[in-house]
Amino acid sequence: MQDPLQERLRRIPAVDQMLLQPCALRWMARTSRGFVVSEIQKLLQETREALRLDDARAVRAVDPEALDAALEERFTARLQPALRPVINATGVILHTNLGRAPLSPAARDRLSSVSGQYTNLEYDLESGDRSHRDRLLEPLIAAILGCESSVVVNNNAAAVFLVLNTLAAGREVIVSRGELIEIGGSFRLPDILARSGAILREVGTTNKTRIQDFENAITPQTALLFRAHPSNYRIRGFTQRPELSELVSLAHSRQLPLVEDIGSGCLMDLGRFGLREEPIAGESLQTGADLISFSCDKLLGGPQAGIIAGAARFVSAIRRNPLMRVCRVEKLVYGALEATLQSYRTGRAFEEIPVLRMISLTAQEIQTRSRRFARKLGAKAPEGTTVTSVKGESVIGGGSFPDCGLPTTVLAVACARSSPNEIEERLRAQDPPIVARLEENRTLIDLRTVLPEQEDDLLRGLLGALT
Repeated sequence: MQDPLQERLRRIPAVDQMLLQPCALRWMARTSRGFVVSEIQKLLQETREALRLDDARAVRAVDPEALDAALEERFTARLQPALRPVINATGVILHTNLGRAPLSPAARDRLSSVSGQYTNLEYDLESGDRSHRDRLLEPLIAAILGCESSVVVNNNAAAVFLVLNTLAAGREVIVSRGELIEIGGSFRLPDILARSGAILREVGTTNKTRIQDFENAITPQTALLFRAHPSNYRIRGFTQRPELSELVSLAHSRQLPLVEDIGSGCLMDLGRFGLREEPIAGESLQTGADLISFSCDKLLGGPQAGIIAGAARFVSAIRRNPLMRVCRVEKLVYGALEATLQSYRTGRAFEEIPVLRMISLTAQEIQTRSRRFARKLGAKAPEGTTVTSVKGESVIGGGSFPDCGLPTTVLAVACARSSPNEIEERLRAQDPPIVARLEENRTLIDLRTVLPEQEDDLLRGLLGALT
């Protein structure tokens, strides 16, 4: 009697046979013969191993059509980009896990124009001599912030590190105990201070620090006074914190620099949207801070980078630090950042920068848009689907305005045949993936963070997840 296993193994086609299948021919035209052969060999080997384990699915997979389909699925998965665009339907504007700020159309155009060509990154077109990339955006940043000098590095953590390493290595930095925070990804400010070579001198208590605490801590070993952005951490109630102007006066009276990490890169007053307590870059410099540092991919609305701005003598010292080369950015970042900053310079930031446009949307505008979208979805959704408008709250995210929310209208999507978790999981499997909010056993869609040009893809993805 013939061995059933051997019979099944003999039914597996040879590599040459698989190469004649429609799937293999299509992918050879798009890739290379070597790539296709390699994937076929791996698929056939996996099929043999599954048959030996008596996997019922493998028995069916020996069929040529099934193998062809499995090969198609395999090629698609292999060539799926690791970094993919997604639709952010969570209502979290600066969603760190989703890449924080989406770039403006002008920034995307600039990326396209500089990415595939040579540029004058370190070349002076007038003199024909070598130039310095870290001075490319200095005039533009000076025009916006009113600072003497500035330099761009790869993120705000690098900015803080460079400032401390340059100005305070081996000496003391005085910081309020209430500002020694940890933010997402286990990033701790004390660790950055320690790695920079500076010596941390904590003053005050967790909830109360007075200007006298700073004054009493100053010694000949003091290099600078440091004020840190609290990120997504706030202390309420019985609290006290010195005003920036007090710290500036104290620092300058002792011939010390005052450095402020303002974190989120807020360049404009957002108080009219109910968003307060975020330091504004230009105002910190006007108050007298010698150096400030901040992120570019948060409230500023640009690419990931960090800016150090302030007194020329301190920025010049930072430029001379050998670690500046470790932290410098490349041409794509400069291109996208310049285009973003130009929107501020021309007074078009709220019209052109997606983050600011999302923040400025009123509750009425979101409600109107949500109702219109709900009608479209309801007209095409399968039987048993309900779409309900619910009052909710969008949040800024990215460690900005943790106590403030923006009124919104969210869509609660339900299906009689699927749980909220199943719907949410299927949404993530769409192309492009859709990231929704799960709250109170409901799948919620907040259109505030969905770009207008993504609405058709969102509708198609929702229908796919509900069907």
